[in-house]
Parts: sequence; structure tokens; C-alpha cells
Amino acid sequence: MKLKIKKDLLLDGLTKVSKAISTKNLVPVLAGIKFELDENGLTLTASDNDITIQVFLEKNGNDMIIDHVGSIIIQGKYILDIVRKLPDEFINIEVVDDLKIIIYTENSEFNLNGISKSEYPNITLESSKNPILVDSRIFRSIINQTSFASSNDEARPILTGLNFKILGNTLECNSTDSYRLARKIIQLEQTVEDNYNIVIPSKNLLEFIKIMNDSSEKLELHVFNNKILIKFCNLLFQSRLISGTYPNTSNLLPDEFILNIKANIADLYNVIDRASILTSDKEKNIVTFEINTNTLYVRSSSAEIGRVEEKMSIENDGHESLKISFVAKYMMEALKSFEDSTVKISFVGEVKPIILSSEKDENLTQLVLPIRTY
Repeated sequence: MKLKIKKDLLLDGLTKVSKAISTKNLVPVLAGIKFELDENGLTLTASDNDITIQVFLEKNGNDMIIDHVGSIIIQGKYILDIVRKLPDEFINIEVVDDLKIIIYTENSEFNLNGISKSEYPNITLESSKNPILVDSRIFRSIINQTSFASSNDEARPILTGLNFKILGNTLECNSTDSYRLARKIIQLEQTVEDNYNIVIPSKNLLEFIKIMNDSSEKLELHVFNNKILIKFCNLLFQSRLISGTYPNTSNLLPDEFILNIKANIADLYNVIDRASILTSDKEKNIVTFEINTNTLYVRSSSAEIGRVEEKMSIENDGHESLKISFVAKYMMEALKSFEDSTVKISFVGEVKPIILSSEKDENLTQLVLPIRTY
């Protein structure tokens, strides 16, 4: 294998696939990146058995000059550091004696020991006959607006993922850690023949959207029994699915409310943020809302530190009074998910779920469970 390649092109591909490399993997070869060079370009593959990322760098003009085709496994950490730090515009990579790799430019030369491609696990990145097409920018927003509500507790692995339900031309994404719920519903441009109800690890999807470019090209979802493959531009991203049945979250959302208020999102976020200062535990700081006609009082107190009270103007459609407490962190993360300037907050009672929604995006719903303070 021998090629000359533009540094920026190679670095972009290596940076993306390196997200699938785990330093804790028990299989040493999975710390490497698989280079496969043919007459059309260079394919880079990395996997940690949980996710697999593959990027195809197409030969295009003088960005890549291919001398000899071939394949080799190169230690991911070292090749990434070398390419990142070399100052030259082009980098030469050559395999000699089957397992010796020379990486060189006009003034630099690195010699690395490679690993035979035969030692790399057989990873299949297969496509389904009927992929689900989703607007890539909408897909990114779905993940950003729901993933924060998933759980980090591996004791209940099903809650560490995002639940995707696809029925006809409707895609519904749910995320919950049992203390809050995020739901986003979108309409697909095409009707899907099969129904799907799958759970994808939240951390894997967050890795995927980090390496997406800003292309408006649609992405393809290829769903299988135990894995999902996402195709986007020159990128293939495969993740395992979490087995098990996701809880039915639909019955958590009430239909009727005793009180609806509207508030400026930025102002409300900042008020809650300030109220949560006086606490020794940011993760579990409890803030109390007291609604009195068109005024919202936000209070927080700590026996060791002190207490705080702020007030702000709101719209109150029912002119009811209500007092309710919740975890500040959960409410702030829910508020951040909206792309509108105002939020509608609906209440059923002092110990019933709090529902957040906006006029700009009627398909996004956030739920926060209240905390009993007595």
C-alpha cells in the first residue's frame, strides 16, 4: 500500500473514525484503524464492538495520489497524533515488508509497526432494502432535544437509550430517566412499510451527531434486529441496539390542566439558575415555584447556606394560584431544549407532572416530575 494524501482530508477522516476506538478494549487490534486503499480511494474503519465508524475518502483530483492498493491496521492513537502534528500539506503513507508503515513528508519520517488485516474482526456494515430517510438537520435536533433526559444508570440499561418509534410516516423519539421525559415527534417525507420500536444508546447517538458535517443531505437509517446503521454522506455509523421493552411513556402526559403560564425562556432560565446557587448539591437542588396571578416567585433554601427569592412577570391564563417544587437542573435542561423565545408551562396539581411546550415547535414536549417538600 502506498499513497500521497492531503493532510486535512486524512485528518478529518481519522478524527471521525477515532471516536470508535476504546483504550479499554480487551481486543488489542480494536485500538487500531483499518486502512483499505483501492483505486477509488481510502476507506478508514474503527470499532469498539459497541459502535463502528467507517469513512470513505474518495480520490478526487490531486488530493490523493494512489501508487499501490492494499490494506493495513495502524494504531489509532499514534497515526492520529502524527497526522495532526505534521505541518505539511501532503503526507505519504507506505507499507513495506507487509507490516512496516512509513509515514513521511519532505522533512519528517515516522516508522510504525502495523497489524495484519487478517487479525481484524469481520465487521459487516450491511444495508437494509428499505432504509428510513430523515432530514439530517432534523435528526440532529431530535438528539439534542431529547438525549439529556436519558439515564446514566447502567442498572436500568433500557433507560440509557433513546426510544425511536416509527409508524407509517411518523417518527416519535422518547427519552426518560424516570424523573423527567423528553418527547419529539416528526413527520417523515415517506411512509415506512414496517413498524419499528427500537432503543439506541444515547451516548452513541451523541457521538454520531458530533462527527456529522453541516450537509443538508438526508441520512439513511437501516434497522436490524440488534443493530442500526446510519448512512450520511461518506460516513457509515453502526451502533448496537439495547434489548428490552421501553416503558410506555404516553400515559405520563396529562390531557387536562388547571393552570397554564407563559414566560420568557431566557429570563426564566436565569432566574432558576440564580436560585440554584445557594446549594451544596447542584445535582439535586430543589427550587419552588409559587404562582400568584401574573407573578411567579422562585425560591430556594438551604439550612446550611441560606435562602433566595426572585420574582418575574408571567402570563397566567387561569389566574389560579399554585405552589410546586422540582429539581432545578431538570427544569433548566428542559428549557434549553426549546428554540423559541417563550415557553408554555402547564400544571395539573402540586404533585403532578409539569409539562413544557412551545408554539414554535408543537412536536416537542418536556415533562418534569415535581418533588414533595413536605
